[in-house]
Amino acid sequence: MDGSQAVYNTLKQSEINFVVSLPCVNLDKLMKMVEADEDIIHVPVTREEEGFGICAGAFMGGKKPAILMQNSGLGNSVNALASLFELYKLPILMIISHRGTDGEFMSAQIPMGNATPKVLDALQIPYLNPKTPDEALKLIPKAWNIAETNGTPVGILLSIKFW
Repeated sequence: MDGSQAVYNTLKQSEINFVVSLPCVNLDKLMKMVEADEDIIHVPVTREEEGFGICAGAFMGGKKPAILMQNSGLGNSVNALASLFELYKLPILMIISHRGTDGEFMSAQIPMGNATPKVLDALQIPYLNPKTPDEALKLIPKAWNIAETNGTPVGILLSIKFW
């Protein structure tokens, strides 16, 4: 099973039914799977903070939200995560394509790749880093459980080698 299929299977297992996404080459196959699923509302957006606002509203409307994003957009999302999700204890599963990790071909991705765990730590957002599709199958449902139980965002960092 490849990484995209594993992540998709865990979204289904976790009963995620609302997904916002932003373009990313690593997430492309997963986004197509989500888009084709009639049980998941899929909302493509152009800015991460817009996506977080939409996911907050979806949760308040009874949905189980996730966002598919690249880590380069995490910096754009700091205020929404701290002021909205932290303040109101809203859960969200963040499936993050962690660019700038070992094997990255684009040097411009490396600084944010290095900063990503530090940004999540500074925001006190828990995150998991499955290295293989098999690990993802175990860790992503655990991550949604943490998000839902604690009312917090939880990140899933998927490095270049995961894909």
